Amino acid sequence: MRRIRTADDQGTDRARVVDADVAGAVERVLDEVLGARLAEASAADALFGRDIAERVARFTLGGGKRLRGRFVWWGLRVCGGGGETAGAALRLAAALELVQTCALVHDDVMDGAELRRGRPALHAEMRGQYAHQPGRERSARSAETFGRAAEASGRSAETSGRSAESFGRSAAVLAGDLALAWADDTVLDTSFPASARSAVHALWRTMRTEMVAGQYLDLHGQVTACRSPARAVRTARLKSARYSVERPLLMGAALAGADDRAAGALRSAGRCAGLAFQLHDDLLGVFGDPEETGKPSGDDIREGKLTYLTTVARARAEAAGDGGALGVLDAALGDPDLSAAAVDRVREVFVSTGARAALEDKIEILADRSVAYLAGLRTADPAALRHLRALLRATAGARPHAPPDGPPVAVPVVAARAGER
Repeated sequence: MRRIRTADDQGTDRARVVDADVAGAVERVLDEVLGARLAEASAADALFGRDIAERVARFTLGGGKRLRGRFVWWGLRVCGGGGETAGAALRLAAALELVQTCALVHDDVMDGAELRRGRPALHAEMRGQYAHQPGRERSARSAETFGRAAEASGRSAETSGRSAESFGRSAAVLAGDLALAWADDTVLDTSFPASARSAVHALWRTMRTEMVAGQYLDLHGQVTACRSPARAVRTARLKSARYSVERPLLMGAALAGADDRAAGALRSAGRCAGLAFQLHDDLLGVFGDPEETGKPSGDDIREGKLTYLTTVARARAEAAGDGGALGVLDAALGDPDLSAAAVDRVREVFVSTGARAALEDKIEILADRSVAYLAGLRTADPAALRHLRALLRATAGARPHAPPDGPPVAVPVVAARAGER
């Protein structure tokens, strides 16, 4: 007698389909979510819809490896979820992609970065679109006429007419804000199991706050020329590590109803891999190929970023009494006009002090620890565990290892600078 297929069977089948292509499943849900949001934006105002909302949608759909969404999914699957909660997990993944859009767009504004994913950053694109508008010519002609009035009101003549540069930055801030609003809307509109709703919402709130805190520490480190390795690690954890790996894993676990032991294992695994992810990003920012990363090499040096790589190099140079290396670092860090030759000299310091090798070793150690934390995780789906292990190592930028309980799992290369900050 043929067995009647139940809703649970159908949910399990859907989960297995997603297993085969998590990124593709996230893309499909994201496309659906963005279609609805774009319609709302265009209904509010057609110009706003074209200039801002459509750019947010293109940016979100136009790049990235859907890293955070994949961690939500495999966090769900290794904890036994995936039937009725598959849809909620994919919507959470879509929301995380919109948070990522917000973070990247705002980050490019704050850093003054001209490129993202090998194309003009959103603020640069907006600036270019309106650089030669008639209103700009009128502003230039009237600058002298209104100069005295502007000075009397406390403004310079140059700011009496909004520049294309200022416009581009301001419009990009609005675009990032819109992406974050859409992310929150997506979470709000998602139906979560009653047993998981509170935990998922708490993780979402915490993640948003941590991300902003990390971005502030990044800015603070630049303006204060902070040299503390501990502060560099703290910034990396908050700015990228937790919201890229740890929190998404825990959201998936919460959806699956994971117990404290499973959640603790995923938290520790995610924390290690997330930190390694950011350290690898630091290396790519200095030694990466711009053709592959989509961003110029050496910008972290020019911006005077508080990176662990820089603090380790300085600490090692100080310990060795290497005044030449310290002089190179002091002269280069924070110089926006730094030449390519000067960047090469900084790279040489990173190598000669052993800072680069130390970071590469630390990345491998963190990747190994990340996978080791999964050893005690009980799961009914060994294949999901293999996928998660492989994803953790790929995210960390570590060398791939064959898993102990099955064949290697193919995982797309995760390059942070290629849009996965």
